[in-house]
Amino acid sequence: MRGWTRPRLRRPRAEAWLRALATAFLLLLFVPAGAGAAEVTLLRLERSEEGVLLSASVRFELPPAIEDALLKGVPMFFVADASLLRDRWYWYDKHVAGGSRHMRLSFQPLTRRWRLQVSPTPIGNSGLSLGQSFDSKEEALAAIQHISRWKIAELSDLEAEARYSVDFRFRLDVSQLPRPFQIGAVGHADWNINAGRSQRLAVENGR
Repeated sequence: MRGWTRPRLRRPRAEAWLRALATAFLLLLFVPAGAGAAEVTLLRLERSEEGVLLSASVRFELPPAIEDALLKGVPMFFVADASLLRDRWYWYDKHVAGGSRHMRLSFQPLTRRWRLQVSPTPIGNSGLSLGQSFDSKEEALAAIQHISRWKIAELSDLEAEARYSVDFRFRLDVSQLPRPFQIGAVGHADWNINAGRSQRLAVENGR
């Protein structure tokens, strides 16, 4: 067609995107295999006047690629999900109650401190929710890896004669990473920080 010219990407914007993509792939390239492996080492359930309470411990180490991204100002998002399920012999177990725990971990270069924000809903990249600061990465990770007496259901959600179990899952939510990191993380095992465990909820008499 006469007079038609091929559209061009705006050079500064295109170059910035390409640099970000290249950085993401470089960070993903040299990571020891299995560095992102995770395991739920403790899962404890408790009935109390407050409701059904969950305590858990998750063991994992941050791969160098994730730590490097954090030090460069890229926040990481972790999610813990808990689902209270009622046994049903004739169909799949029924979801009765549960909740999610969203955690945003970031590093603040000016203060050299780590910041952790926790919310029952997704926090987003703005990180505007209330949080806690830590002097070291180890202290911040300990706060992520250990959950104490998290209320996941009301006692009124339970039926006297029914039996229940809790399905607990913990993961790194790569869907909230910047787009270049999402592309680089696809199929890369070391960015797959994911662990789960299921456990029976004791009946009222303790059996």
